[in-house]
Amino acid sequence: MSDTHNLSRNDLPSSGRLIKATIASATLAGALLVTTVLPAEFGIDPTGLGQTLGLDRLYQSNGETQNISESTLVEPAQVQASTLWKAESTLRSDTLKIPLMPGQGAEIKSRMNPGDSFVFRWQVEGGAVSFDMHGERPNANGAFTSYWLGENQREASGTFSAPFTGTHGWYWENKGDTPVMVVLKTHGFYSALYMP
Repeated sequence: MSDTHNLSRNDLPSSGRLIKATIASATLAGALLVTTVLPAEFGIDPTGLGQTLGLDRLYQSNGETQNISESTLVEPAQVQASTLWKAESTLRSDTLKIPLMPGQGAEIKSRMNPGDSFVFRWQVEGGAVSFDMHGERPNANGAFTSYWLGENQREASGTFSAPFTGTHGWYWENKGDTPVMVVLKTHGFYSALYMP
């Protein structure tokens, strides 16, 4: 026989405790996503913990990268994310290869709304590049906001959350004398990446 207990309303957790538990669970899930899932599943390791734990070795490229030329519009597969939280954009992952000849530059952008965000990593095969990660508001007449500038860089990674509605992305320039390939990986909530 099992003992049964009659619970009164006073025995149940309060709304405040439930909210705190929900926030703690969401924070833990986000931390696990960034520190373990992204390195193991997508090869994106913004904290470096995935490499320390050896999780980055679980990621193996399956060859589904795309080569981009100036006339290519990239439309990768999208995954609906309505079960995660309310977001206007969809959860997506992209891997793009951008070839740059000596003296050539290229730009990759995404249309984003405030709060849209992604985790990113880019690496340069065959050399180094100068870069400008920036955003532009609609009808800005060429005005833009730089978030991160760098010279002679072989790689960069991090997280980005759009501070305003507009286009956000990178401009890379090959200032060397040999061709290079920029390999960009992104994962998060943003619109399709494109080359203007």
